Amino acid sequence: MSGSGTRSTVSGLLPVDTTEDVRARGADVSRQVAVLPVGSFEQHGAFLPLATDTLVACAIAREVAAAYPVHLLPPVTISCSHEHAAWPGTVSISSVTLHAVVRDIADSLRRSGVDTLVVVNGHGGNYVLGNVVQESAGSGTRMALFPAMEDWDAARERAGVQTSLLSDMHAGEIETSILLHAHPELVKAGYETSDFLADDRRHLLTLGMSAYTESGVIGRPSMASAEKGKELLAGLTEAFAAYFSLVTSKTLPLETGSSETGSSETGSREAGSRRTGTSES
Repeated sequence: MSGSGTRSTVSGLLPVDTTEDVRARGADVSRQVAVLPVGSFEQHGAFLPLATDTLVACAIAREVAAAYPVHLLPPVTISCSHEHAAWPGTVSISSVTLHAVVRDIADSLRRSGVDTLVVVNGHGGNYVLGNVVQESAGSGTRMALFPAMEDWDAARERAGVQTSLLSDMHAGEIETSILLHAHPELVKAGYETSDFLADDRRHLLTLGMSAYTESGVIGRPSMASAEKGKELLAGLTEAFAAYFSLVTSKTLPLETGSSETGSSETGSREAGSRRTGTSES
């Protein structure tokens, strides 16, 4: 049975390492770090694909893997998109399932000698990822969640993104810019005239996205450009240096238990990383 319409797939999303590549990369580092992109499969208006969040997370993770000695993992492509259920094509799993998947991946990595996992989150609705990282203390696996809102802020400034993180919620200037740079063939016409703002979204989790936008867009995609997308990724790659330094340090504050101050700083970092700056992306 043939399908209707034209369907396209994206190549280059999966790592092509062999087991020997992984062995060689891990031989020269004091602590092995894996990077896991987590996206979603949800509506992004009429001009961006359902896989946008996965494509964004993978673009960030690829840049990070090119700049730092980390093991790049294949993405988690379906996550917690329940607020987008009103639009055709959106698929979700429960937060409990996502929590278990990431924990299982971390446990499997540890058994193979990789005891550090950085989760690159492309969907702001994946709140549970903050809990996974929070609960990793004392588990035998070091974890971090990237990027934090502060990282997005710095990258936005570097790239000249004009829309605020509050307004650039979904299929806006940031996401459209990254796809215009990384996958321009997947951006359809129409983003130039699809701007829509809804800054007061206090009942989003109760009512879902459809209560705030008919098109599925909240942001200013008309202001997007491939150059901004390139600079956004460069800024985030630069920001990752602090995370890499932290997770590869000899000890973490919670591991030494030497002071309450250290624990407070770690908790603050994790709390700040609960959501990406794209808010719902």
